[in-house]
Amino acid sequence: MARVRTFLAIDLGEDIRDRLVSLQEQLTKVAPEVKWVEPENLHITLLFLGEVEQRETQDICRAAQKAVANLPAFAMSIKGAGAFPNMRRPRTLWVGVGVGSPEVGALHDAIEAPLLDMGSYRRETRAYVPHVTLGRVTGERSDDDELAKLLATHKTWSAGETTVREVQVMRSELASAGPTYAVLGRAKLSV
Repeated sequence: MARVRTFLAIDLGEDIRDRLVSLQEQLTKVAPEVKWVEPENLHITLLFLGEVEQRETQDICRAAQKAVANLPAFAMSIKGAGAFPNMRRPRTLWVGVGVGSPEVGALHDAIEAPLLDMGSYRRETRAYVPHVTLGRVTGERSDDDELAKLLATHKTWSAGETTVREVQVMRSELASAGPTYAVLGRAKLSV
């Protein structure tokens, strides 16, 4: 049976993606060894399911739809650059969620429960932190001071605000040029 690499996400809209790309371009000046996320792939991951049986994807879409159907649409801002595990030793560069962060967490929790019950998801050991991954540091950096300083100057930077009206169930196909994503299903929030 075919397996599909699957995750659930919030789309950001073109305007926010354009601003995030602009930030990536600024950061590239001090961090050329970062593998940047392609503009069309910038999103907020709610849950990464990994490889699931293709026949399970419809059940996952239905479970997501049911889980969020009574949750209201909400405003969300994308702001504040940072790094995991920290600014001094960055491995993943990201921008966080300002307004709407509790609501994004509630979406995560609402969808996680039925997917755990279905056996389609294994709970993460670390707490969920809503963010947009900008890029991943490749190789070892000898000096992260310059990058840490530039990230610190973008601690309150904002990519703007959008309204979250749906969660997308996504397929990810890995290739040497990078992943390509396709929407498998949409779970609409209430208006």
